[in-house]
Amino acid sequence: MYATTPLYQKLTDGSFPIIVSLARHDLDLAKAALDNGAYAIKTHLNAYHRATGTIFGSFAEERPFFEELAKLGCPLLVMAGQETVPTAEEMVALHELGFEGFNVYVDHLQPHLLQSKLRPMPALAATSTPEDVVKIAAIPGCIIEASIMPFERYRTAMGEEDLRRYAEIVSAVDVPVIVPSQLQLTPRDALALRKAGIAAPLLGAIVTGDTSYSMAKSVGEFSQAIDA
Repeated sequence: MYATTPLYQKLTDGSFPIIVSLARHDLDLAKAALDNGAYAIKTHLNAYHRATGTIFGSFAEERPFFEELAKLGCPLLVMAGQETVPTAEEMVALHELGFEGFNVYVDHLQPHLLQSKLRPMPALAATSTPEDVVKIAAIPGCIIEASIMPFERYRTAMGEEDLRRYAEIVSAVDVPVIVPSQLQLTPRDALALRKAGIAAPLLGAIVTGDTSYSMAKSVGEFSQAIDA
């Protein structure tokens, strides 16, 4: 049903591509990420971004930025929303712009989203149970985003117990699992996540900061560690 894109291939063959989630819709941030080793970019719609306090607008409001972002030629993913998500027509438009996957918390996964050509990337929550993990993994063609940290853990260091929890999710499913940087992930943490079977790190503002300089520096450090 979904295209086996170069990004999906990398998520399933152990390549461990770096995905960057933009702190705000800024083309320079995206360029800094891609120039320093990121493979794909994730953006947002219809959402309040808890880690940064940024509010992302509707598809109509964000489309001009998406059109410019698409010109960079990298794989694109979109956090599609919370209570409000794109319409079926907007999902078609996102696909036509080059987006290949969409992300929402599973509670916001409306049926029409699964009818689109964008591969689903449902997000676990801090309250998700092992049964939830198995249920979500049964969605055909999906990727799982393991957003399992409660807000009070944001910006704290990753410990052995955190790594164990991520590894348990990987072992429970047969779909790619990516880990967003809710924690203050380091390049060394990324290597540990890779060893645990995580398909990719999703680096957001907690790790990358919100300037082109901080983005370039952090993504470059992760890229060098992974390549080594």
